[in-house]
Amino acid sequence: MFLFSTVLFHVIPQMTNIFAPLNSLTYQAFVTRTPHTRAIITSTNLFPSSAFLSTTSKTTPTSDAATTAIQGIRRRRPRKSSDSLAALVAKDPRFKDGALLMSTTDQTEGIAASSASDDVDEFDKLFPNKGKNVMELPPRMRFAPSPTGSLHVGGARTALYNWLVAKKGQLDFANIDHEGAFVLRVEDTDLARSTKESEQSVIADLEWLGLTWDEGPDMPLAKYGPYRQSERSALYSKIAQRLIDEGKAYPCFCTPEELDAMKAKMEAEGIPPRYDGTWRDADPEVVAQKIAEGVPYTVRFKVPPGSRIVIDDAVRGTVSWDAEATVGDFILLRSSGVPVYNFCVAVDDSTMGITTVIRAEEHLTNTLRQALILDALGAPRPRYAHCSLILGEDKQKLSKRHGATSCNQFRLDGFLPDAMINYLALLGWNDGTDNEIFTRDELIEAFDIDRIVKSPSVFDMDKLKWVNAQHLKQLTVEDITGLVQEQMEYLNVIKKGGDADKTRDFVFASTALAKQMMETLQDAATNAKTVLGYNLPATFADLEDGSEAKEMVMQGNFYGIAMKIIEMYENGSFPMPDANNLLAAFMDSSNNVITEDTVIGGEEGSYPAAYKATMKAIAKEMKVKGKNLFHPVRLALTGEMSGQDVTKQLSLLAMATQEGSIVNAEAASVVPFDVRIQSLKSFCESIPKDFHAPQQAVGSDDNTSDSKKNDRKEVTTKEVAPSAPVVADPLDGYDGPPITALDIRVGRINKVWVHEEADKLYCEEIDVGEEEPRKIASGLRPFMSPEEMEGRLVLVLCNLKERKLAGFPSHGMVLCASNEDHTEVKLVSVPVEAKVGERVTVPGFDFEGDEGQPYAENKVGKKKVFEQLAPFLKTSEYGVPEFAGRPLLTSAGVCTSSIAKGSVA
Repeated sequence: MFLFSTVLFHVIPQMTNIFAPLNSLTYQAFVTRTPHTRAIITSTNLFPSSAFLSTTSKTTPTSDAATTAIQGIRRRRPRKSSDSLAALVAKDPRFKDGALLMSTTDQTEGIAASSASDDVDEFDKLFPNKGKNVMELPPRMRFAPSPTGSLHVGGARTALYNWLVAKKGQLDFANIDHEGAFVLRVEDTDLARSTKESEQSVIADLEWLGLTWDEGPDMPLAKYGPYRQSERSALYSKIAQRLIDEGKAYPCFCTPEELDAMKAKMEAEGIPPRYDGTWRDADPEVVAQKIAEGVPYTVRFKVPPGSRIVIDDAVRGTVSWDAEATVGDFILLRSSGVPVYNFCVAVDDSTMGITTVIRAEEHLTNTLRQALILDALGAPRPRYAHCSLILGEDKQKLSKRHGATSCNQFRLDGFLPDAMINYLALLGWNDGTDNEIFTRDELIEAFDIDRIVKSPSVFDMDKLKWVNAQHLKQLTVEDITGLVQEQMEYLNVIKKGGDADKTRDFVFASTALAKQMMETLQDAATNAKTVLGYNLPATFADLEDGSEAKEMVMQGNFYGIAMKIIEMYENGSFPMPDANNLLAAFMDSSNNVITEDTVIGGEEGSYPAAYKATMKAIAKEMKVKGKNLFHPVRLALTGEMSGQDVTKQLSLLAMATQEGSIVNAEAASVVPFDVRIQSLKSFCESIPKDFHAPQQAVGSDDNTSDSKKNDRKEVTTKEVAPSAPVVADPLDGYDGPPITALDIRVGRINKVWVHEEADKLYCEEIDVGEEEPRKIASGLRPFMSPEEMEGRLVLVLCNLKERKLAGFPSHGMVLCASNEDHTEVKLVSVPVEAKVGERVTVPGFDFEGDEGQPYAENKVGKKKVFEQLAPFLKTSEYGVPEFAGRPLLTSAGVCTSSIAKGSVA
């Protein structure tokens, strides 16, 4: 007996005793996480088994108070856990590891023992949807993995689609009592390959994804359980016997040798091999004698003569088979008594009341056998939706050779479960708009089986990272610090169990530092390792020829600036992070975290302020500014030509090298600041003297006469009024990739049409001077008509990697001007005499040499080149598209726009 104050049970009329003997518990009572759970409020007394529930075919009348209690506490939302319920039966010998060990014989025996006077065939009560239209029922969806390995992308998408339909159904039917549910069923009849470890792995992955189930193997009291096929063998045997009794199946005594000979003969005759029906119509007395003699036999399904199976697949449309010609009489039970896969699936779907089956297209051929079995049982078929396969970028079926495919690996790689759910949903579905970022609730609301597409989806890791980055942007540093800490511990960057305050500060700082560029949680950890390392080569000769770093050193500014930093550090005047306030660089004056790399932290008197003042002093003394100052300083202090704010980097380094640091110095490749200075000094000693000072510009040599210099000074004085303000060059503070990294070309729009599956997307065919026109998808439909676009010259960003937008392969991006809130969007106007295919240039940048060549498509995407340049792509007060105040030019002149002081993207 159990002693507890409140028990929730659902009463089934044909039950015997609820607690004694507990031998038909699956039908007697259940407690699930589904919205339709009923409850009976009881006292805290020990329950007499004979008084708790009625055992007749009719329910025992309850009191008005009990009825009111039942109606008043009906649950309308899924329960999140069943641990407390599992605990109630943990000591019962009929349960082990949360699983019901009862034989499913009890289910059918319980039904057989019911009153023989009932008019309704008790066997039919095994099938809850019998006589009903499944399209009108609350969705009961199922995900049925085989525990033979990890949960991979394809299985996760299948689980997600089923989960979304179930959750939406629970909302749609929230005001009525119903059995809509997402069911987790373990198909473990492959005894040789199924393992408990794999089952636990799949369950863990589903939990990580947040795809919680309403009924499953961890709920021993659930109504339609048990939910492991290995625990339902008696039920399969009973149903197989019923089919034999009704003449819909029969024993087959053919030996393996006879079957092999039969197959060989058919193949030799050019006939598709199938069972020839040797025992289909055998003499019943002969069959009985064989069974009595103990001759092994299988149970075969008797395919009705001339039968044809037709289904209306939600994805693939009408699909039909000539059953007799296609499969012949197939096996239901092997000679060992083990049921075959298709028989188990048909029985489980029908006895669990599954209304819709969403699965991969590779299961389409299984539908034929399953439909035949369901029809023979008189159970309605569920609605089917067979989704196309997921392919790798080489258009082959996704597999391990394409990289990570298991959900656990994506978790370890730092992807958010919400982002995985978002991306998986897009692998074969869209909502008819150009929206690609969804929350869970938005997906539940928007998802519709009828919008699943037939064409295969290509798994694009770059697209997944982009989706993950969008979800990360919606979270604060505080939201993800704990997840970043897990990544740092996983990568051994920080020590587990270290000082809590130091751990919190270091992880917080690392997260803030990387937040703006993060695509995955792991990026914060890998970025921290980059920051803590120091990759300045040992000597000048070790710099790669033609590299940006070598070219910069050869210009001559680096040596003098580096030597100045060394001098200041050695005499103690170079500012260092405050050991008592190492987070100063990461917080603004209002003590809010800084994630923008362009924003300098700290307040007056802080380390960032002191560093900034020092840079100004060096700039004044060395007579350098802009990139001629920032690039040498960055290379000298960090060993890199680009990266985040130097004060933040040095503050993180100070955290990693402080006394009692929680950072694994060796694993993180930490190079302390004093060691960096020594390496910098050695490097400077190797720089040839020719590069110790800036190279003089052409036309500014010593032969230039003082009179010419004075003349220029006089002209300048006359042309510029003394009161004119000095305008700062936007490039002075710019430390990102060059504008030449982008391949922006003049294109002509040949054709525009509305995307078939995304209501707000246009598909465009654009000539950009290549052999074939580019196909590009854009979200311009709300802003202009196809007639306004066709024939127009436009600017096209061409070195973006091709990616699918709602299934359409889009290769490039049309640049438009927009106002601040993006309510007005216009195409950039290109001079009519510009040449299609020519590259757009910007004054002051060399687009012709090797350094002026555009980046490769992969580099533009992975390094977020466009995202770094975009803040500097604006329209002037006159509507001229500019980069850092410099106009975008074609051979025919300047591009223009009707939108002033806007952005270009």
